[in-house]
Amino acid sequence: MTTLRQHLLTSALVSEQAFSLLSNASQKVTKQDVDKWLIASLAKVITSGPKMYRVYTIPKKNGGKRTIAHPSKVLKVFQRGLVEFLVNKLPVHDAAYAYRKNISIKDNALQHVKNSYFLRMDLADFFNSIDASLFEEQLKKNKIQLNESDKSLLRRSAFWSPKKINSGNLILSVGAPSSPIISNFIMFSFDETITSICTPLGIKYTRYADDLFFSTPHKDVLFKMQNLIQYVLVSEFGKKITINEVKTSFSSKAHNRHIAGITITNNDSLSLGRERKRIISAMIHKYSLGNCTDSELNKLQGLLSFSKHIEPLFIERMKKKYSVSLIDMIISGQWRK
Repeated sequence: MTTLRQHLLTSALVSEQAFSLLSNASQKVTKQDVDKWLIASLAKVITSGPKMYRVYTIPKKNGGKRTIAHPSKVLKVFQRGLVEFLVNKLPVHDAAYAYRKNISIKDNALQHVKNSYFLRMDLADFFNSIDASLFEEQLKKNKIQLNESDKSLLRRSAFWSPKKINSGNLILSVGAPSSPIISNFIMFSFDETITSICTPLGIKYTRYADDLFFSTPHKDVLFKMQNLIQYVLVSEFGKKITINEVKTSFSSKAHNRHIAGITITNNDSLSLGRERKRIISAMIHKYSLGNCTDSELNKLQGLLSFSKHIEPLFIERMKKKYSVSLIDMIISGQWRK
């Protein structure tokens, strides 16, 4: 069996990433240069990996600040190789809809579109709540066979130390490319337990990263779920992963139903929502007058691509209003030329 260290030193993906990084600093890079760099850089990760992060804060939508620990370019090379190593080893439950290939936020919303009653719950500080010891507990629980050397390298390469002391707790960072796959694995047993409880009750459960969604055609059933979810979380993780109760919300057809930023209409179709459509239309109008900055155009391009995926009829209406060529130019990025 290939060890994690062997994989990181021989993976074509990791070598390509390393070559790209070295090419930015030197015009001529040989395979020997890459091999030497990989050995030296991996040694640095083993000794200093949890400290190889740039830490900064960004504002949260509802106030306060979110701490982002962004791995260095060197560490990122190995974290991408780590994902490649783990992808076929760590189980991810079918109820998990984030960070999975060929599965989108739209697929998550479609699971709930026919139901009338909704409950949304949010996991507090999700990535930062997952530490190295919790990861190793779940490895053992799910009978994932990794030797001690691999576990040690995983700790050093995938987890961040928010404290200056070397003995500080190691946690997942929001900015690391390896955090999503590990977080989905951590929640596997939880997702399995909740699904087994919900299915006989006629409740549909999905999880999109730190958002838990429940829906049902049956009135009043979801009010029983809050305490049950809290109980399962404590049983599975102790007090490490908890609910952010401020974000818990119930909704029904009598009010707007929202799933991860997507509105479900009263005729059970997916919509961008009235306010988002108003903003997009105003931005297109601004662009048609030649008044958009590159930053605004980047945002508009993303919004239109999202709109095309979620509510294609809205895009057709915008084409009729502003012209096909203008909308296609924004979506394709031709405005950059």
